[in-house]
Amino acid sequence: MARSQPGGRTGVFVVLIVYIAVVSAAQIPTSQGGVIRLGGFSLLAPLVASALLSYRRALIICALTMAAVVIVYGGVIPDVPALQRVVTILLVALGTGASLLVCRIRLDHESRIQRLMIARDRLSLLTAAGEQIGSTLDVTRTARELVDVAVPRFADAAAVDLFGTILSGDEPPAMPTAEPVTLQRVACVATGPAPAENLTPGTAGPGPVEDLASGTGGPAPVEDPAPGTGGPHTYPPGSLPGGALLSGRPAHGTITDTDGIGHRFAGLGVPAAYRGGSALVVPLRARGITLGAATFVREAGRAPFDADDLLLAEEIGARSAVCVDNARRYAREHLTALALQHSLLPSGLPEQSAVEAAYRYLPAQSGAGGDWYDVIPLSGARVALVAGDVMGHGVYAAATMGRLRTTVHNYAALDLPPEDVLTHLADLVGRLGSEGYVVREGPEAAEGPEGPEGAEAGPGRETYETYETYETYGEYIATCLYAVYDPVARRISLASAGHPPLALVLPDGTVRFPDVPAAPPLGVGGAPFEPVEIPVPDGSRLVLYTDGLVAGPDRDLGTGMDLLRQALESVPDASPEETCRRVMAAMPDSRSRDDVALLVVRTLGVAADHCTGWEVPDDPAAVSAVRERVLKQLEEWGLEEYGFSVELVVSELVTNAIRYGGEPISLRLLRDDNALICEVRDGSGTSPRLRRAEEADEGGRGLFLVAQLSERWGTRYTPDGKIIWTEQRLPSGAEPPP
Repeated sequence: MARSQPGGRTGVFVVLIVYIAVVSAAQIPTSQGGVIRLGGFSLLAPLVASALLSYRRALIICALTMAAVVIVYGGVIPDVPALQRVVTILLVALGTGASLLVCRIRLDHESRIQRLMIARDRLSLLTAAGEQIGSTLDVTRTARELVDVAVPRFADAAAVDLFGTILSGDEPPAMPTAEPVTLQRVACVATGPAPAENLTPGTAGPGPVEDLASGTGGPAPVEDPAPGTGGPHTYPPGSLPGGALLSGRPAHGTITDTDGIGHRFAGLGVPAAYRGGSALVVPLRARGITLGAATFVREAGRAPFDADDLLLAEEIGARSAVCVDNARRYAREHLTALALQHSLLPSGLPEQSAVEAAYRYLPAQSGAGGDWYDVIPLSGARVALVAGDVMGHGVYAAATMGRLRTTVHNYAALDLPPEDVLTHLADLVGRLGSEGYVVREGPEAAEGPEGPEGAEAGPGRETYETYETYETYGEYIATCLYAVYDPVARRISLASAGHPPLALVLPDGTVRFPDVPAAPPLGVGGAPFEPVEIPVPDGSRLVLYTDGLVAGPDRDLGTGMDLLRQALESVPDASPEETCRRVMAAMPDSRSRDDVALLVVRTLGVAADHCTGWEVPDDPAAVSAVRERVLKQLEEWGLEEYGFSVELVVSELVTNAIRYGGEPISLRLLRDDNALICEVRDGSGTSPRLRRAEEADEGGRGLFLVAQLSERWGTRYTPDGKIIWTEQRLPSGAEPPP
């Protein structure tokens, strides 16, 4: 609020008095006796003083005026009747008294207006604090907003110190009672005469300390060049900040060059330019815990902090502390969600020979999301490629993603086709949504509607804490793309549940987005999932991604897919790793809204001489001929040392197919870089079961031998029967002879 300066009013008053004196002196010779007119002009000085000066100065002017009138009319001017002298003195006395009354009324009115303006300024500052502080859920940013609001309207310098654990989202340590308190300087700003070299905060200890903050001498605040990275500041228990932290109440005092600057203000960081001014320390407390302290300093030429300023600072500090604590809790939940999400995502790619793969995952800046990707080895050298996205962010989305990813692995282990995997996954998501999980988002979620025990509990209900808005999830919603690549047939079968389409980059650099029958996301219900099969030449690249890569607040899905097409066409013959790097560099960054998952694979088909097969007659006598063919093929591949075990496995599986299965019966041997795969197909849909045979049983030991001789074995169902398959691990780098 602007205030009139006393010196300026005194100057105006002197000018008016000189003008009145000159006019009066000029009129005395021409007046009739000059006395009455001089008496009238003598009232102008008190009247002007009452309108311009303080009450004390107006009283002095009135007293001098009365003295002058009494002296002049008492004997200086002759030939004035006594009655006229008395009347003139009384009139002047009444005029000066009225001037003093007017001055008192004016001053009371100005004081009332000044108090109202001060209250308005404080209310405006409090409103600004409520609007500007806590605009984000970032501890350092919130502290920075606090000092920006305080300087220069409330103080000439301000600093926020917090416990170091607050920055990582942890609880602050217990407050010591007799030991110094060490806090981390998070934000500081100042405007004033302090030299700029004192700006960077340093380590503070007992004795005179510098570096609260400093300015350049101009009105613009000078800020810490690296907010949040200031050094630790130690406050002894007897210092002003230490006392405020221990008591939990604001404290203020005058900064002097006596023993107070070395003890009461130790650790405060007050530069010499502010000595003689006033300092105020407000502990930042929220929900019963002390997070740190906010320090405000005024230079000597400014009015010191008073009781009203103390109340205002306490209110601003209380609001700021809640915002800081919200940001701390959000940081804790954010880190927890990220840790959970990273633990649920694949830590690496599994060993397989069907594709060469690379991936990228970038979490959203607003919190952990539910995007995931997978490369799952299947039987027959095939591989499943998965990309999915759970709607939402935070622990809820990360936990749901982990459950869905585990479920996909389980269904993939059953060798189900893509449409069946998505159908079962949709049923699971629907059941999860029917459980009625309630998600509360906001700082009040921790206490519930009626205090700590106010949250409703019961089977199927659970409370998750995040800190943005309140929202209730009655359903789980997710998208998923599931594809199976067969390196022998060189085809890919895929189905989609509301997911962005797969991108196919052919060896010549042509980019296609194959049409997949539309289906709703998981958890929505509706149309069934329909698969599509696409031929994939060797060396093609398959690109799976989530909508965070192609969609954003400034572009729709179609525009993003056009950008992705351009990025893929710019690298026609790149490796999957290089493709990931170029795509992430070319696509606009939209991680502030959603996380991004990208999976790029290059297909590696099985060579024709690495796969062979035979039709088997439905005759037990054909088993010996099959064994001979298998041994001969192993000899051609240079795998004679595996002949005994493979012969036993083939003999057992073919015999079972002839005895318990039905036509058509066939055998296929497949050799990839890491395993020798044996597959026996028959027309029966009955799956064999592994059991432990009793000593007296004549049979039941065949599958047990197969399981012992194989690395893995299992059953894969087909439209016209089933396939019993086994895998035997080959030494790394083994190659057949030319």
